[in-house]
Amino acid sequence: MTLRTPRRPLPAAAVLAAALLAAGCGSSGGSSSGSAPAPKGPSSAKLRAELDKATAVTAASFTPAGGRSLRQVADAIDGTGPQVAFATATIVTGPKQRLAFGVVDPKTGFVYAPTALYLARSEQAKAMGPYPAPADLLLTDPPFRSQNAATESDPFAAIYETTAPLPKPGRYYVLAVSLLGGKKIGAAGQITVIAPGKDRIPEVGQQAPRVDTDTVAAAGGDIKKIDTRVPPDDMHSVNLKDVLGKKPVALLFATPQLCQSRVCGPVVDIAAQLEKTYGSRMTFIHQEVYKDNEIAKGLRAPLQAFHLQTEPWLFVMDRTGKITARLEGSFGFRAFEAAVKTGLS
Repeated sequence: MTLRTPRRPLPAAAVLAAALLAAGCGSSGGSSSGSAPAPKGPSSAKLRAELDKATAVTAASFTPAGGRSLRQVADAIDGTGPQVAFATATIVTGPKQRLAFGVVDPKTGFVYAPTALYLARSEQAKAMGPYPAPADLLLTDPPFRSQNAATESDPFAAIYETTAPLPKPGRYYVLAVSLLGGKKIGAAGQITVIAPGKDRIPEVGQQAPRVDTDTVAAAGGDIKKIDTRVPPDDMHSVNLKDVLGKKPVALLFATPQLCQSRVCGPVVDIAAQLEKTYGSRMTFIHQEVYKDNEIAKGLRAPLQAFHLQTEPWLFVMDRTGKITARLEGSFGFRAFEAAVKTGLS
């Protein structure tokens, strides 16, 4: 997003955080692009204080678009500097579509502050918003943290998330505004929205593909063949094909060890913790991504059946086998739990 005027230029979204926030850590062609190192993060205490503020946000803290263009909204904020990196690659049209993202300062690292999004079809088009985007924590309780986990000392400990109307396919210009140090700071970017079904990925309301998922039994008892998490989780005992249409299922596609971003380990840890709460009512399945856990060998059969080219992905199915929720890219504890509940209602 250019949004450039002599008065206040806003930088376009960069790939500074691609290695941490890019939706999808790889594909059948190999690992994801982007290998930027993680920016240096704040101290644990400071991060926790920032996260507390970032999770409590309302639209009332931000100026209504009020018929102004996105360019005018941008000109009215106090300054720029951070960059926005979207954590979803597959965004479809709809009245309330999920948008997940991170805000990054090139000098100080990830920015956690009350944040909202404004959107428009062009810089001069009328802006929509503000849409509050509270931070969703990637932190689990310590007993559920793997070696791939997010921790309080990790600068990447949460993801912003909101829903917004995306009525038509095409390009949308986005402005993320954060309340930082008593000022409104903007970060600009762009997203591409597609029509439902164009990607062939199963959608909410459709029946999930009846496919075999990997189990410890099928792997001859060697869990390391089907799980790169350290230590391995216990979500590999049930084959999706055996329970689909009989019991609610949360199916998570993720590879904690081979993921080139840092979102795959945390989402598996979140699944492990939620299984302890909802496991008696829902089957949790963790499906690894690459054949023999080698990127060069391509995607495992279940991903191909779901037409996936990125990961992580979460699909929740009710007891009839109908998909009730799907999440892509980075998603925190709140989003994961809300998805699980859709399959139980």
